[in-house]
Amino acid sequence: MTEPGAPATPDTTAAPDTTAAPDTTATPNTTAARRVDPIHIAAVVLITASVFWRASITTRGFLTADDFPIIAQADAGGLAPGHLFALYNNHLMPAARLLTWVTHRLTEYEYWPYAALMVIGQVAVSVAFYRLLRLLLPAGWALLVPLCLFVFNPLTLEVSAWWAVGINLLPMQLAMIVAIGAQVRYIRTRRRRHLVALGASVVVALLFFEKALLVVAAVFLLTLCLYAPGGPLRAVPTTIRRWWPAWLVLTGISVVYLAGYLSMSASALRAPISAGEVGAFLQQFYGQSLPAGLVGGPWTWLDASDGPAVAAPVPAAQWVSWAIVAAFVAGTVWLRRTVAVRAWILLALYSGLAAGLIGATRLGSGFSGVAGLVPRYFGDVLLVAALCAGVALCGLRRVESADAMEPASAAEPASAAEPAPIRNHPQPFATALAVGLVLLIASSVYSGVDFGTDWRSKASRDYLNTARAGLATAEPGTVFMDQPVPEIVVPGLSHPWNMQSRFFAPLDDGPTFVTRARKLWVFDDSGHVRPAWVKGVKAAPGPAPGCGYQVAGGRTARIPLRGTVVDYWQVVRIGYLSDRDTTATFRLGGGEVVPFDVHRGLNAMFLLVPGGGDEVQLAVDDPAATLCTDEIEIGALVPQPVG
Repeated sequence: MTEPGAPATPDTTAAPDTTAAPDTTATPNTTAARRVDPIHIAAVVLITASVFWRASITTRGFLTADDFPIIAQADAGGLAPGHLFALYNNHLMPAARLLTWVTHRLTEYEYWPYAALMVIGQVAVSVAFYRLLRLLLPAGWALLVPLCLFVFNPLTLEVSAWWAVGINLLPMQLAMIVAIGAQVRYIRTRRRRHLVALGASVVVALLFFEKALLVVAAVFLLTLCLYAPGGPLRAVPTTIRRWWPAWLVLTGISVVYLAGYLSMSASALRAPISAGEVGAFLQQFYGQSLPAGLVGGPWTWLDASDGPAVAAPVPAAQWVSWAIVAAFVAGTVWLRRTVAVRAWILLALYSGLAAGLIGATRLGSGFSGVAGLVPRYFGDVLLVAALCAGVALCGLRRVESADAMEPASAAEPASAAEPAPIRNHPQPFATALAVGLVLLIASSVYSGVDFGTDWRSKASRDYLNTARAGLATAEPGTVFMDQPVPEIVVPGLSHPWNMQSRFFAPLDDGPTFVTRARKLWVFDDSGHVRPAWVKGVKAAPGPAPGCGYQVAGGRTARIPLRGTVVDYWQVVRIGYLSDRDTTATFRLGGGEVVPFDVHRGLNAMFLLVPGGGDEVQLAVDDPAATLCTDEIEIGALVPQPVG
């Protein structure tokens, strides 16, 4: 491993990194270059192990929360542009919607295809990240540190487990890796095809997630911090001037995209409630989540209902993680000096940008209390953090660029006080490296245990499976009235996509929903199919003994209620006795008149009606008919009481 700025040292484990070539990605066609690189083998083993680890956690879970509205919208909207380009919670993600539609058409609510796609995406991201490390860093065993830091990071388990998150962040992560690689190749070769790859990667990512605009920021900050010479005042204009074609491409894409996105979306910016709220968020972000994530934490989690858990490191773990991070930063600065300082500045700038975006869109809302602990908000930050850790530890790979400019660390010549390269002390370094990697992976796996346990518990899976089993054995003609699914399955914030009619719509054998029925069924909170009942405000007892309220043909009976009903859509159950088949009308307060069929004998009717007040009106249409009722109840549908 050669320190940038110092003379190149031969590397017997890989093709020399210091060989200048028209395109640094080409591999010389020599016997030595074709030899199996042990670092490649180790990387393959680590990536494979990390993918199996993630898959073992992912496949325990199921679809949850936002997954159901996204899939239901795909079922309802299909390939219509109005669906593909519709915002979901202010997110523009046409490619994500398209992929969801394709997957849903093949499998309905089966989870395994979604899990398989996320695992495949994780494989692509992991391999691409390793290739980026080989491009940026000198060949050596130390580059396995940033690789493990990224692929085994517990804070990114949510990205490879929850479809609604993975479909956004996995493409963004892959695009960030590809874009950075394309920019580095462009810096070295000035070939326009790398500009094409740079722009294409950003465009594709934006089709999945508008937050992918941060890829543009990451590319600029990396170029500024790692490849521009001089101090801040000199580096910024140099970066803009020297690589202006890249900024022209990225700026053009960003301006066009933002113009379209802002014309469609409502502002998601919020004002924090207080300075204390901002301080609590920053303490969570920088004091708990980020440092713990850099050392395989957070070790403990806070249950988040049916969704993935949020980070909750205990105070002692927070202090330990900060001590380890501080020691690692200090050690790399002592070892690599300028390039390490620049790498950590890059992490500080990008994490600050990401934290600012989260704070501007989440603080002041009902979720601000845990905004700095939500793992998915770190999916891109931890990628940059792993890259920065690799640069700080290994230095930058020295390759002559198209304009004969060395990496940033080479802008200042190595001094006599520069620490000796790691290669001069192979045994102590190899031992420390091996121990560090084992501890990092063990810490990550330990953190993943509780995450996996929490992810395995899925009320949505139990509710859906129970409901499908009940529908399969239900008698013909079983009907339901539309109601919200339990809050734990789909939150009420997703209304109207939390309604049962939307939730079950993607199923080929889903339930039938009506607004009136003689015999009605409901799903209880566990998904069991149960006879329906109404619980709410009852009618006052009727004056006629043995009849209650007698409704004769041609006259409207006004029936007082024991309380006042809120003016909204209500469910009514009318138990009645009629001397013949006829039709009748029902009206709640000043609401709409609702007709229904009356059947001879003792019966009941469930109606969905609008209105409110403290009185109902009931009339039969046949002048010769007589109807008695002393059972009218208005309110919410519930399972029929047992006994």
